Amino acid sequence: MKASKALATFPSLRGQRVFVTGGGTGIGAAIVSAFAEQGAQVAFVDVAEKESAALADSIVAQGHAPVWWRTCDVRDVAALQQAVAQAQQELGDFSTLVNNVARDDRHTLESVTPEYWDERMAVNQRPAFFAIQAVVPGMRRLGSGSVVNLGSTGWQSKGAGYPCYAVAKSSVNGLTRGLADTLGADRIRINTVSPGWVMTQRQIAMWLNAEGEADIQRNQCLPDKLQPSDVARMVLFLASDDGAMCTAQEFKVDAGWN
Repeated sequence: MKASKALATFPSLRGQRVFVTGGGTGIGAAIVSAFAEQGAQVAFVDVAEKESAALADSIVAQGHAPVWWRTCDVRDVAALQQAVAQAQQELGDFSTLVNNVARDDRHTLESVTPEYWDERMAVNQRPAFFAIQAVVPGMRRLGSGSVVNLGSTGWQSKGAGYPCYAVAKSSVNGLTRGLADTLGADRIRINTVSPGWVMTQRQIAMWLNAEGEADIQRNQCLPDKLQPSDVARMVLFLASDDGAMCTAQEFKVDAGWN
């Protein structure tokens, strides 16, 4: 087990406004909590109403500033952009956007229909672009910003069982690099954080078995299981002034698997 250690505080994040997609559960919830602990003003959307409410209550109970959140199905681009606009109106322009929302549902090559393909892209690919589109005008008004797109190492290690997810997540690096020059002119940084196999409750419940345990020991260079908080720490760095000259890059948090 990893020893408990005091972790970094990023003074530049205090008071900053941060928007997170898919922030109610899993890695997204860890990211929301991490920013709240840094003193940032956090807003997030998620479809999981019960879990999102519990997270918001927990953050306040720990003595941090209340978070702004709404239930939102990100497949509805208009609803997503409306949520961003409402949060901006109530809180102010966002200096950080974390495009976290995704869902790695399993499927076979043979089972995919055009309708299923479109639905998977509507969850795993499309929201990132349109969230960026919604927040960038505010970042330009602020004079700088940071966009962090959550990618994946699954497609890079040729993981099977989710070809649509692999296509969507492989495109994240293209989104990051394709916008870096355009956004950089306004001192807006954009990077990808690609997690390995992170032990969220969903992953543990659905896919962690004896075979999976053996895969972790065989493929990771580090023996400990990846936690959502491990990914959140990298996101904090990239959002902070400490990452001021990092853009157009992919940062892997996978214990050395890839």
